[in-house]
Amino acid sequence: MSTIRLTTAQALVKFLNNQYVKFDGKEERFVEGIFAIFGHGNVVGLGQALEENRGDLIVRQGKNEQGMAQAAVAFAKQHRRRKIYACTSSVGPGAANMVTAAATATANNIPVLLLPGDTFATRQPDPVLQQVEHTNNLSITTNDAFKAVCKYWDRVTRPEQLMSAMINAMRVLTSVDNTGAVCIALPQDVQGEAYDFPDYFFKKRVHVIARRKATDEEIEEASKLIASKKKPFIICGGGVKYSEAGEELKKFAEEFKIPIGETQAGKSSVESDFKLNLGGVGVTGNLAANLIAESADLVIGVGTRFTDFTSGSKELFRNKDVDFVTINTSVFHAYKMDAAKVVGDAKACLIQLREALEKLSYKSSYKNEIEEAKNKWENEVKRLYSIEYPKAGFKPEIAGQNEEFLDEFYKMNKSALTQTTAIGEINKFLEEKLNGNYVVVGASGSLPGDLQRLWYSTKKYSYHMEYGYSCMGYEVSGSLGVKLAEPDREVYTMVGDGAFLMLHSEFITSIQEKEKINVILFDNCGFGCINNLQMGNGMSSFGTEFRFRNEDENRLNGNYVPVDFAKCAEGYGAKSYTVKTIDELKDALEDARNQNVSTLIDVKVLPKTMTNGYKSWWHVGVAEVSNKKSIQDAYAQKQKFLGNAKKY
Repeated sequence: MSTIRLTTAQALVKFLNNQYVKFDGKEERFVEGIFAIFGHGNVVGLGQALEENRGDLIVRQGKNEQGMAQAAVAFAKQHRRRKIYACTSSVGPGAANMVTAAATATANNIPVLLLPGDTFATRQPDPVLQQVEHTNNLSITTNDAFKAVCKYWDRVTRPEQLMSAMINAMRVLTSVDNTGAVCIALPQDVQGEAYDFPDYFFKKRVHVIARRKATDEEIEEASKLIASKKKPFIICGGGVKYSEAGEELKKFAEEFKIPIGETQAGKSSVESDFKLNLGGVGVTGNLAANLIAESADLVIGVGTRFTDFTSGSKELFRNKDVDFVTINTSVFHAYKMDAAKVVGDAKACLIQLREALEKLSYKSSYKNEIEEAKNKWENEVKRLYSIEYPKAGFKPEIAGQNEEFLDEFYKMNKSALTQTTAIGEINKFLEEKLNGNYVVVGASGSLPGDLQRLWYSTKKYSYHMEYGYSCMGYEVSGSLGVKLAEPDREVYTMVGDGAFLMLHSEFITSIQEKEKINVILFDNCGFGCINNLQMGNGMSSFGTEFRFRNEDENRLNGNYVPVDFAKCAEGYGAKSYTVKTIDELKDALEDARNQNVSTLIDVKVLPKTMTNGYKSWWHVGVAEVSNKKSIQDAYAQKQKFLGNAKKY
């Protein structure tokens, strides 16, 4: 056996250069590169290895560890999980910053490889700078925090352990049913230690992503159940996107006349103009999809985890005879909703199921219900896209906010723009001027609801929403990751002022890397989505708006805090715009399209002008005891919905 003497870090870099995936006969390198913020826990170890011989890996400099890792998550998501970036940080706060991104990846089943530095394996200099000492267990370090948010975790305390650690890391990173964040903790002394690694560790490895088929028994059970139902309804989840099963799903839906609703992860797997695509379903879903969902006698979940937002906290499906079929690569997810499970690749299983239903000569019993539901929603969209303020008869879309606050915002910003009207104009512009050749990115606040309901996508994979973890701050970082994945597409992130303030460090990285992204920032002076939630459940506005402290009352209920986000972006070197009218928005979009540098459009939008719920319920904790009648009523309403919701 021949060997090569390398440090642990050098061996890791060499190994990553030789990992490939193969899907539908196409082979490509799996690890594109490494995002890095160097500190004392990794700079002279892994940093040295990358500086001396990085191979084909691209090294990119992050500005915040969470931000760069979120960019890596978005990159892998946009590549449909077949290409990744690794991320390396120093020990301590650098590592801890990546924990949130790890959770984002794992919640969404997206592969990302995290390589945090760690304290000394020898413990000789303990406690080192940034080390958290645990008096009950000296083996615990900051990196143990990753265990709760990763699909695989390991710590390499001897150079030879790297081999088994990385083989297992690749097992999870290339898994179709159990992927997510992988953390390989690297003690800083071990990174520099040498070992005679066997040559076979560095051989080219091709990880085949197979289209696994369901068993005959599963197909028989599912097809018989479908054949017994009159009004089935399909939920298109993220698994459809990762399987690239959109065309097969359209064929399946069309042949048996079954309408489709989309989750946030599944949206744009099937184009919005497909006649049986009703759009978003669930808590952030629209009227058309939710109307059909509530009366469906069968729900076919394809590649969905049935989160509370998709299922309306399991209350959306109101037909007393409703049953469920799940198609999922994960046995865990397939078992949800007490469903007839079909375990396997979405595309392969849809083909199997279609062939079985053809033998049974199946057809749904829908008449005009699908078209009528779509017409109702299209009329509502027209209304939402044309709301004007101030105007006689104007009312906020969200109950609980009086016009006094709207007038206050209007007087401060001199802006009468409503959020739904602005979104409509942006959607129209991108479809007409870019011919759909863009990707829109989002993650948190009220915008995911508005986008799932209102956004119209004519091109596949043009909608990128992180909503499994709904991580504030993913938006800007994620846009960089999407741009790195699809450099030929314009990338637009939709982000609220609250989420932008949480994290936007990789906006500077986009400028540094000359990877143009377009940030459209909706400024409504607060955490508007959560303000809606508290006020919709009987509370007054408390701690969710950006207001000055009222010294007389010692509360944050003074005037709104004005922020010029355009000036912030200009200081970073971006091209920026402030928008208060539709005409200004049109001009900004047109000018931004012609820029070569990243842009930010600061859109001042009136509070409470986002979309509201459509025949859906979201289960949140409401106080059982309160002196306020409005909260007592909210609790009673919650109990009523909870009584109708399924418990499995």
